[in-house]
Amino acid sequence: MTSNILAVLGRLRHFWIEGVAGVALTLSVVSAASASLPPPTRPLVKPALAPVAAVDAPAPPPVFACSDPVPGYEVDSPYGLRRLPWERQGRLHEGVDIAAPTGAPVLAAADGVVVRKGDSSTYGRFVEIRHGEAGLTTFYAHLGRIERTAQVGAYLGQGTILGRIGLSGTSTGPHLHFEIRQAGKALNPQAFLDRKFETPADLPIKAASFVSPHVRVAEVSFIPEAKRALMAEAAPSRGRHGRRVRQTLQLAQADTAD
Repeated sequence: MTSNILAVLGRLRHFWIEGVAGVALTLSVVSAASASLPPPTRPLVKPALAPVAAVDAPAPPPVFACSDPVPGYEVDSPYGLRRLPWERQGRLHEGVDIAAPTGAPVLAAADGVVVRKGDSSTYGRFVEIRHGEAGLTTFYAHLGRIERTAQVGAYLGQGTILGRIGLSGTSTGPHLHFEIRQAGKALNPQAFLDRKFETPADLPIKAASFVSPHVRVAEVSFIPEAKRALMAEAAPSRGRHGRRVRQTLQLAQADTAD
């Protein structure tokens, strides 16, 4: 009886040891298999982007910004119909005159490229500048001197000295004769001076084209020698009772100045 019990206990012990070994082997196999598997993947989540502040684009430069060509001095003879002392009829004064001392600097009124310079019997020493998209030109006449920087083809920034005040040509004293033109047509410079125009549509072409029917009789401080002989001939005719007969407008030729 005792031997049978011992035999049973021995078999039970053998089974228990085999069971434990099997469990251990199974766990080791599972662990090894788990280690060989790739790590679990997680769904990619894009980080939230911070809102970007809007950046204002720089404003484009104005199409035409016109400054005073002789700062500190006023226009003393405006654009419009005018009769000089030696003229019989009025004519269109196609720019403005700015009186200033001889040698005072004359500045480029706007950024542009010199397209013409020279010496005329009427305008004297002159410089002409074209101004990009605006389709405008500025003209500076009766200069006493033209600066070396004002060569044809040279770019001149606004405010660059292009010459000096003088009385070259047919001039009634030291001053600058200043014009603004579009496609060769004279415009009133006072519609542009000290103003900026953002687009071509802003340019005051219509207003600057207006010419008053009034003929202004100019007063001058100096009569050019070439014109003195004309003074007596240019005395205005008079009608009955000594009244001045109405003048008839005659437009000047392109190369006529004062």
